[in-house]
Amino acid sequence: MDSVKPSAVTPKKSKFARTVAKVLNLRSASGIAPVDGVQKVVAQDKVKDDKHRRKSAASRPKPYDINDKDEDKKSLALEVHVAKLFASLSSVKAAYAQLQHAQSPYDADGIQGADQLVVSELKNLSDLKQCYIKKQFDPSPDTALVLADIQEQKSLSKIYEIMGKKLESQLRLKESEIMYLREKMEESNRQNRLLEKRLNQSGHLSMPDNLRQSGLNPTHFITVRRHTDKSIRSFVRLMIDEMKSAGWDLDAAAKSIVSDVAYWRPDDKCFAFESFVSREMFDGFHLPNFSLLEESLPVKKNQQQVFFRRFTEMKSAKATEYITHKPKSPFANFCRAKYLQLVHPQMETSFLGNLSHRSLVNSGEFPDTSFFATFVEMARRVWLLHCLAFSFDPEASIFQVRKGCRFSEVYMECVAEDALLSSENVPEADPPVAFTVVPGFRIGKTVIQCQVYLSQLQTKVSR
Repeated sequence: MDSVKPSAVTPKKSKFARTVAKVLNLRSASGIAPVDGVQKVVAQDKVKDDKHRRKSAASRPKPYDINDKDEDKKSLALEVHVAKLFASLSSVKAAYAQLQHAQSPYDADGIQGADQLVVSELKNLSDLKQCYIKKQFDPSPDTALVLADIQEQKSLSKIYEIMGKKLESQLRLKESEIMYLREKMEESNRQNRLLEKRLNQSGHLSMPDNLRQSGLNPTHFITVRRHTDKSIRSFVRLMIDEMKSAGWDLDAAAKSIVSDVAYWRPDDKCFAFESFVSREMFDGFHLPNFSLLEESLPVKKNQQQVFFRRFTEMKSAKATEYITHKPKSPFANFCRAKYLQLVHPQMETSFLGNLSHRSLVNSGEFPDTSFFATFVEMARRVWLLHCLAFSFDPEASIFQVRKGCRFSEVYMECVAEDALLSSENVPEADPPVAFTVVPGFRIGKTVIQCQVYLSQLQTKVSR
């Protein structure tokens, strides 16, 4: 059988085959079946899917060649892509911050939502990577750049919002801690005031009851001095509280007592008031009659015995009860004179609203108030210290330090810790004495330091 040669196929037949193929392709595309029934009818939904696919393909970013000669187009495309990258990174940070915020306090729904958001943003980053690899950039760079900036700003706003909520939560926690600590401090202050009141009212000193004059030593005097200092500070605190309640200008009041003082801390002004009270209460301490003109002096040879007997009598007594039962005693006269000397009429009117205390004291009576009771207890401590000072042979002497003197650890004790720290850091520049807070004493060769406040140095740097 003869084989068919290619040359045997006529041009007409070849042309006809091509025409049939074109018709079949056209009908396949339009969904119309051919007459011979060979091609099946295409489903209508498939036609719609094909249209949607063609439409999506048309809207998808057209590929830009990164090596294209159009440098402006390439630069703008890369700029948009980098902007979208940073916007997506900001979205990841915001989603992660939201995830952390949802963990404390624990929020299961918030954690799940934030976790999905993190995964979604990571997928978006992966898509951006693929677009860069395939060189598929946004066809509308200007719009895309604005949208990327808006997305980044929204993410930053979300981060700041979460940070604000976290700071508000921390603020509420700190406020609750402050309230708790303030309550503890108030409770501690109440306990301290109660213990201090009990201590002052008890009137007992840590000394043996069978103490004899021959067994006196400087240690006993130091013990009484320590109780005296505490009593003075208790009255000073009460006086400052009354000043605050009356609306006093504490800075001006402290400046009227000691001027030109550079305090280390604002609260150190209380030492100025303590200095004023100590100065008035210890005025005349070096005299046997304590500057009481109507007080008769004991005989010189019996002076130590008389003062030690007064000390023993007052050591365990309650001050208010003692002056009530013995209004003409030396101690009652001392309380009367010191009150009129220490509490100015204007001060009394400001604290108490009138001069009733002063009127009673001048008439030989004593007020029954907490303010006067605190004063009398302080006066009792000073009186005991004076009686004990003149019980020694030779008697104890009192001294204080002038302003501007150089600090000496032998004779002085600094009440401001900041001044001591400053002198340790700069040993060659010791701060000078600003004023004496509580005087010091000498008993034979024993020196009991006076308490001083050291002023800040105002040095000039020379070049």
